[in-house]
Amino acid sequence: MKGYRILAVDDEERILNFLKSKLNASGYEVLTAQNGVEALEKVRAEEPDLVLLDVLMPRMDGIETLKQLRTFSSVPVIVLSAKGSDTDKVKGLNLGADDYISKPFNPSELLARIEAVKRRANSSDQKKANELSFGDVTIDFDRRAVLVRGEQKRLTRIEWLLLAELARNAGRLMLYDDLLTRVWGPEYRDDVQILRTWVSRLRSKLEEDPNSPVLIRTVPKTGYMLDHPPA
Repeated sequence: MKGYRILAVDDEERILNFLKSKLNASGYEVLTAQNGVEALEKVRAEEPDLVLLDVLMPRMDGIETLKQLRTFSSVPVIVLSAKGSDTDKVKGLNLGADDYISKPFNPSELLARIEAVKRRANSSDQKKANELSFGDVTIDFDRRAVLVRGEQKRLTRIEWLLLAELARNAGRLMLYDDLLTRVWGPEYRDDVQILRTWVSRLRSKLEEDPNSPVLIRTVPKTGYMLDHPPA
């Protein structure tokens, strides 16, 4: 049976060797690439289950690699970078990264983040099938499809899981830490920034005017609520 396959992308061979050793010891199958061009080729050819992606690389940096990757694959991506500013983190998340870890990182934390990504990927298949409508937005849990004013919208895995939690608790205030725990896992319960970033991405696909949202409402300093928009 095929194991969980991780593609580690970094231009420093010592880091690749370190990652391969730690991940192999934890039971993962590991592929490696030393630049973005090679990484894209590996994703197409090997179809890994997850990508660990460095940002500062020759030929093609991690941000451009992620941008091109998202044109043909929804494989989960955890960005690993020495560029740990909030701006860089948000840029990676906005391009479709599932998580962002600053270097140097604790190997135990990396393994925990990988496990959290695996849980998120599996959890959507365990939900009860049905369909809910909120104004112009229809959510089909059976097909994992979202229609907005009759047009089907393509959601990333994280966007789907976040929307599913909000929709199944429609009319109820979902606290920041509750959403973070349910969608990302308990390791993320204090990472409000990652939640805000993904809510913004979701609104851009669902709301008629994302700057004045009526479907996903913000309760300042508390959480979010999905409800039927006003007529």
